[in-house]
Amino acid sequence: MTAIAMTATPPLAATADLGPVTIEVLRNAFTATAAEMDVTVWRTSRSTIVREMLDYSTAVFDRDGYNIAQSARIPGHLNSMSAGLLTIVRDFLPLDQWSEGDVVITNDPYCGGQHIPDILAYRPVYVDGQRIAIVGTLCHHLDMGGMAAGSYAATATEIFQEGLRIPPLKLVRGGVMNEDVLAMMRQNVRRPDMLMGDLQAQLASLAVGHGTMQRLAARFGPATIVEVCKRLLDGSERAVRAMISRIPDGRYSFEDFLDDDGIVPEPIRIHTAIEVRGEEMTVDLSGCGKQATGPINATLASSGSAIYYAVMAIADRDIPANAGCYRPVTVIAPDGLIVNPSHPAPVANRVAVAHRLATTMFGALHQAVPGRVPAAYYGVSYVCSFQTIGEKGERGVLVEIEIGGTGAYDDQDGLSAYSYGMHNNASIPIEMIEADVPLTVTAYGLIDGSGGAGRHRGGLGLFREWRVDSPAAVFTANLERFKFQPYGLEGGEPGRAGKLWLIRNGERQALGSKINNLPLLKGDIIRLETSGGGGYGSPSERNPAGLERDRICRYAG
Repeated sequence: MTAIAMTATPPLAATADLGPVTIEVLRNAFTATAAEMDVTVWRTSRSTIVREMLDYSTAVFDRDGYNIAQSARIPGHLNSMSAGLLTIVRDFLPLDQWSEGDVVITNDPYCGGQHIPDILAYRPVYVDGQRIAIVGTLCHHLDMGGMAAGSYAATATEIFQEGLRIPPLKLVRGGVMNEDVLAMMRQNVRRPDMLMGDLQAQLASLAVGHGTMQRLAARFGPATIVEVCKRLLDGSERAVRAMISRIPDGRYSFEDFLDDDGIVPEPIRIHTAIEVRGEEMTVDLSGCGKQATGPINATLASSGSAIYYAVMAIADRDIPANAGCYRPVTVIAPDGLIVNPSHPAPVANRVAVAHRLATTMFGALHQAVPGRVPAAYYGVSYVCSFQTIGEKGERGVLVEIEIGGTGAYDDQDGLSAYSYGMHNNASIPIEMIEADVPLTVTAYGLIDGSGGAGRHRGGLGLFREWRVDSPAAVFTANLERFKFQPYGLEGGEPGRAGKLWLIRNGERQALGSKINNLPLLKGDIIRLETSGGGGYGSPSERNPAGLERDRICRYAG
């Protein structure tokens, strides 16, 4: 699988010859447009998962739907917004059915989305009746209904149980809002106020991007915008081909495992085989396990993002990130695997597969370019959701996504409690949590000794505790890395596995990695301990200064 093949729109009128200065000015202008859209979402959103955790992305696409520029937000969204858009226009709403003032949305993983909490929204940009670009936003919404708060049910066996699915449709048609769709959405979620607020932030962001692209077209000409988009895609393709050509030809493979799917207590294999031939790369995922019963499957849009992220992460020089980067990379992923499931497999925790694909890609690429790849990072989105229940039955919802330690490098220690890999999330401030829902964060810090030992030590995981202050609550967790630890490299030791506890009346009870709608009482405490990163090199080679620092800082336990 490369980018989804589409028929290009007929060209606009020919432009004057473009010099490198104009191309570079517009490349930066497109990136600045995505960044301006990013800031708009941040400043106008309502929920803590968007406003504080920053779980959203913004992007600019060429007029055919290929990603040209993306804000510095979530690697897990890398090119998936383009894959989603191309799926929509290929299978559901062809671009000749789009018009000025339209906004198209979907959250359906089998219609171009990733998982149900993520709503994709796109708006075309027209100048003089000609479409010159498309702008898009993706936001992880606090709740989209389903059998668990946050739409992260850990025991779902069908996507129908995971929440409200929105097929590709026009939320705004010719500038007129479809109020019936909004009413349907409000009726099916636990916090309609948050959903509507964050959706309005997406629409505001699209309006900002639309206006900026029109101003650029007024200054440089619409035909110039279209031509520069084409050249940027071609330029990034050439750069990635050159990068791949500097990797030794050969076949490199690696495997890692997911703990289980929350339903069947058996590990699931994630296997990556990378074939490098000249300036092209083929990534074969045929050795991955079959699609799971539980909700840890990843559609090809999600799996592809992990592959592309890993390829770009090992680049030996800067390359502008756009859809052209992925043309030299072919992904083989047969239907019915956990990396490419068939409908109606559940996909809420699809990022578990994406994280593990990233670490298996790194494990394989380490064989090809040793010294450039780190040991395994924590490799899991520690998703915990609480639904608090008040005296009068009122509901509060908190979705937390915690992180862990990164893997060590050939020349430095890993980072502790650092958002890494497929992540780029921020920590929700404790004050914001406690102001929004009746929960108290009673403990938060680093876990001594959780990073893998090595010549360079892996980063430390973290612990966090939430106390229930409402009369009752319900807790759901979609976690990983409780059984299979983040691996070390070149003799480095693995990072410590994660743990989850229920503390009730002072008694501590161990919980599994996947918990669905666990009833909690007032005063109960949930304690999460995340994994550390793997070490790099033999521990016997660690220098005395590093050992002394570990002792003073209690990094070694």
